[in-house]
Amino acid sequence: MEEIHGYIERITFQSPENGFTVARLKQRGKRELTAIVGTMPSVQAGESVLLKGQWKENVTFGLQFQVDSFEVETPQSTEGIQRYLGSGLIKGIGPVFAERIVAYHKEETLEIIDTTPEILLKIDGIGPKRIARIKACWEEQKAIRELMLFLQGYGISPTYAQKVFKTYGEESKKVIEENPYQLARDVYGIGFKTADQTAQKLGIDKQADIRIDSGVEYVLAKLAGDGHTCFPQSTFLEKARQLLEVEAEKIETRLDFIESEGRIVIAPLEGKDGKITDFLWLKPFHVSERGIARELKRLYEQPTLFSISFDANIIQSAERKLDIQLAPKQRLAVERSLQAKMHIITGGPGTGKSTITKVILQVLSQLKGRILLAAPTGRASKRLAEVTGREASTIHSLLEYDFSIGGFRRNRDNPLECTLLIVDEASMIDTILMYSLLKALPDNSRLILVGDTDQLPSVGAGDVLRDLIASSRVPVTRLAEIFRQAAQSTIVTNAHKINAGVFPDIKVNKKGDFFFIQEDHPERLTQTILDLVKKRLPKAYGLHPMRDIQVLSPMNRGVIGNRNLNHALQKELNPSDEPLIKMGRAYHRGDKIMQIQNNYDKEVFNGDIGFITKIDRIEQEVVVDFDGQRVVYDFGDLDQLVLAYAVSIHKYQGSECPCVVMPVHTTHYKMLFRNLLYTGITRGKKLVVIIGTRQALSIAVKNNQAGERYTGLRSAIGP
Repeated sequence: MEEIHGYIERITFQSPENGFTVARLKQRGKRELTAIVGTMPSVQAGESVLLKGQWKENVTFGLQFQVDSFEVETPQSTEGIQRYLGSGLIKGIGPVFAERIVAYHKEETLEIIDTTPEILLKIDGIGPKRIARIKACWEEQKAIRELMLFLQGYGISPTYAQKVFKTYGEESKKVIEENPYQLARDVYGIGFKTADQTAQKLGIDKQADIRIDSGVEYVLAKLAGDGHTCFPQSTFLEKARQLLEVEAEKIETRLDFIESEGRIVIAPLEGKDGKITDFLWLKPFHVSERGIARELKRLYEQPTLFSISFDANIIQSAERKLDIQLAPKQRLAVERSLQAKMHIITGGPGTGKSTITKVILQVLSQLKGRILLAAPTGRASKRLAEVTGREASTIHSLLEYDFSIGGFRRNRDNPLECTLLIVDEASMIDTILMYSLLKALPDNSRLILVGDTDQLPSVGAGDVLRDLIASSRVPVTRLAEIFRQAAQSTIVTNAHKINAGVFPDIKVNKKGDFFFIQEDHPERLTQTILDLVKKRLPKAYGLHPMRDIQVLSPMNRGVIGNRNLNHALQKELNPSDEPLIKMGRAYHRGDKIMQIQNNYDKEVFNGDIGFITKIDRIEQEVVVDFDGQRVVYDFGDLDQLVLAYAVSIHKYQGSECPCVVMPVHTTHYKMLFRNLLYTGITRGKKLVVIIGTRQALSIAVKNNQAGERYTGLRSAIGP
């Protein structure tokens, strides 16, 4: 075992799961940087370390020091102190101020910052505000460092120390020791299994009530992640038994207590076999489903502010002004939309949903009253605005989320001001969001939901649009006819073929908009994708490789999964010599990224795509541009962002791109579903390129058995 000292010059890789790190060390007295590898989960660039381990020759990377154990040291030399302060670990001190401070205070610098930071006021450019920031960040870093060591002892990755500290502050240790399962509820990224591992180390028995109660909520939350708002109790108990390794009877005895605390709901519901059985809900989903039923009843019981008596002239006049001619089914959709309190318009691409919306708006343009347009995502609302020529917003911004109250400002007590609300891409609305939307509608307002029920259901739990249609309480117009202009697009015709279970037309047509490339080998398939995105498609069609082309893969894992494709595409399209390594991920300026959770404070939501415009290591911030919206992230919040050169089809719902490139291969067998393929293809506006095998394409087309979601909405709405 040998020992080496130095400071971390840069980190090239760090795994968020196990802390495995690859870094470059500046050793004392050596000019060349030393390659170090090993499990070092808490080290950061700029820190001085004592490493114990062995020198080994790697066939690919040469001589490396393999770390067996490490200690973070207080830097002693002026060079080490300057590097430590200039690395961006302390907000307000970058390389320039680090050099000035160390030049003035030499080896006493860190002691001065720790005990009497006011002395730094003597240095040019440092004022009271900067001193306050330095002091606050220094104290927080000390607390986080202590928390890191504490968490390490209980099996929690130090990566989460900053998040835990932000959540609980100085109470962090106390909360964890009293109830480690609280972490799974409160801290994004820490799941039940991590909390359970901590609990075991704290000596909490596997049979303990606190563990079973938390496990019940965890399993229901995991099922909600799969789209279920509720789940049959008998099947649930088996899933919980497997996870908790506790007898199902023991789990069942805790259910009444958890319900009495208002955390879950147990109620009878008709199962898939037609029999009545007990189901379990997490409380918010039960409240939302009952709430949707109640709000529908309220809206139907109240009259509208306007009523239109039909003669043929009113719609014909709108057709003349828009220079279009409606088909009979389209005209029926317009009439129902103007007469019914609520109306659902559903159909695939090219069936005229946008045309119907424009005619409705034209007819109503002469009437007094306010019409609002909305969609679940930013990109969908932007597209709705482009199609209609009117302002449109996301549902979240329409309802005015207020972070200070932890909810929407628009509700039953403060409703929206409108006589009509039209919502596009309605298949994406989940149960909780639909409840919030209906609560905010005034009694006399109409509601039109426009969407494609054959697409994937919402990312959030529920199957709202299908459940509303199945309830037979809301008038529905189904559009099936593909109109002449759309019929010229192979994207549109193939989407409808796939939706009908028919193998698509993949004959080569150089002037077409739909292409299939046969490639059996996953590694060669990956290389083909890189070549298409970087060279062939930009050259042939003038497409920007990052802004105009979107790779959609059904799965995240594997050679042609999104994780590997993102790494390869980032390397090809946006390389960087000094990436920011945080949460085990490498971020480059210019990277295409996606937000993967709703952040109401920043007004960005799950599935939003943007580009990193700035990485500020001094202020420890990353700036992202989301279609003109500038959003700032602290380094500790970067686990909300993932690379988006390649994304899942589910995450890309509601968005469109000029060109979609999609691998369809038998290695993705578990995800080869018809509605997944259909949804992916319909994301391409001008060009779709599928790469893979005919066999995989055929499997997806034939497989219409995508898992049905358990929901209680239809039952709540009633006959």
